[in-house]
Amino acid sequence: MPSILSIQSWVAYGHVGNASAIFPLQRLGAEVWGIHTVQFSNHTGYGAWRGQVFGAELIRDCVTGIEERGALPRCDAVLSGYMGSAEIGEAILDAARRVKAANPAALWCCDPVIGDVGRGVFVRPGIPEFMRDEALPAADIVTPNQFELEWLTGTGVRTLEHAKAAVTALQARGPRCVLVTSLHLDDTPEGEIGMLAGEGGRFWRISTPMLPVSVNGAGDAIAALFLFHRLRGGADAALAAAASSVFGLLRRTAEAGSREILTVAAQEEFVAPSRMFAAAAC
Repeated sequence: MPSILSIQSWVAYGHVGNASAIFPLQRLGAEVWGIHTVQFSNHTGYGAWRGQVFGAELIRDCVTGIEERGALPRCDAVLSGYMGSAEIGEAILDAARRVKAANPAALWCCDPVIGDVGRGVFVRPGIPEFMRDEALPAADIVTPNQFELEWLTGTGVRTLEHAKAAVTALQARGPRCVLVTSLHLDDTPEGEIGMLAGEGGRFWRISTPMLPVSVNGAGDAIAALFLFHRLRGGADAALAAAASSVFGLLRRTAEAGSREILTVAAQEEFVAPSRMFAAAAC
C-alpha cells in the first residue's frame, strides 16, 4: 500500500482538509504522514472558529524531520489542498520537490483551491497566481472544480468540448492528469452533477445524482480518493471509485441530516461503495 504525505488544514470538530482526507486513505490501507497548515476548532463555513494558522517554516521543519528519518524515498505521493498563503504554498512546493528528488516516481496531487461558482475567489491575494504560475507546472495531478478550471485557463466552460479543451490546456502547462469536479455542463442531466478526468489524450466522464446536502470537505475527500486509486490504476478507474465513494458518503450524510460529512460513520463507502458508477470514455 502507498505512503502519502498530506499537507493540509486540520480541524478538531468536523471533517475538512486533512480531517477529511487522512482517515479515508488510512481506511483503504495507505500510510499517511499528515502535516497540518492550521489547527482550528472547526471549519470556517460556520462563520466563527478558534485556533491558529501555522507558518511555512513549520511545514519545512516537519518535512526535514521526515527526511532525516530516511523516509522520503518511501513516499509515493504528496497531497495538498487549501493553502492559507503563498508562503505556505512555497513550502508545499518545496516538499513536493524534495519527495520527488528522493523518489522520482512519486506524484504530487494538488487540489488548486481558489474559489467556487457563486462565491468567486475566496482565498487570499497571491494564492490564485501561485497556483497558476508555480504549482501547476510542478504538479502531476490537479483536481480543480469548474470555477477553478475556468480561472486557471481564462476560458469559459459550458460544453464538454470546452471542458476537454481547458483540461488539455492545463496539461500543456505541467500536470499529466486532471480531475474536474462539480462540473455542470449544458448537457448535464437535470438533478445530476458531473466530473471529468483526462490523462494521456483520453477523457472519461461520470455523473451522479445531486443530493440535498451542503457540507464542507467533500472536495478534500475526492482529491484524496482519486489520488489513492490513481496510484493503483488508471484515471478512469480512479474516477469511478472516487465518485462512487463520495456519492455514498454524501448520501449517508444527507439521510442523517448532518451538517458535517459522516466520514467515520460512512467509512464502508470508501472500501465497498453501496452504489457503483461507471466512468464513460468521451
